[in-house]
Amino acid sequence: MDDLARERERAIQLAYRAVGRRERTVAELRALLERKRVEPEAIDEAVAELRKAGLLDDARYARRFAEDKRELDRWGSERIARELHRRGVAPELIEAAVADQSRDAELRTALLLLEQRAPAVRDDRERDRAWRLLVRRGYDPELAYEAVRRHERGSGGERQAA
Repeated sequence: MDDLARERERAIQLAYRAVGRRERTVAELRALLERKRVEPEAIDEAVAELRKAGLLDDARYARRFAEDKRELDRWGSERIARELHRRGVAPELIEAAVADQSRDAELRTALLLLEQRAPAVRDDRERDRAWRLLVRRGYDPELAYEAVRRHERGSGGERQAA
């Protein structure tokens, strides 16, 4: 076996091991193999093999990532898009992954987050803190404002005024 064949085999083994631990984007896998000092041609072949095997799919990765971050971490679309971009996902795949969330669904998720993290909003300071929480989590500022107002009405804001 010549050096080139050994390098290809090493790249493929490293790639399978990497995606066996967790799902990765093409860019993440390329970066990992580059850090392991794998030759560019061997990286291309490893990426092609894993794509062919269905183990490397940025569109699927983006969809699953968006679903997980919305459901488990209550992230908004803007933060999801930023993180997918950071992970090297193509802009059109990011757009598709975040576009499947309607504004109403995102508002409901924001309200769930506020119920968990800000059970009662009674004054300007708490209102500002709740709004900043949502913006940090990647919610559009206008949607965050609407969510805080709705949450305030439902959490006792009107009881205090009564």
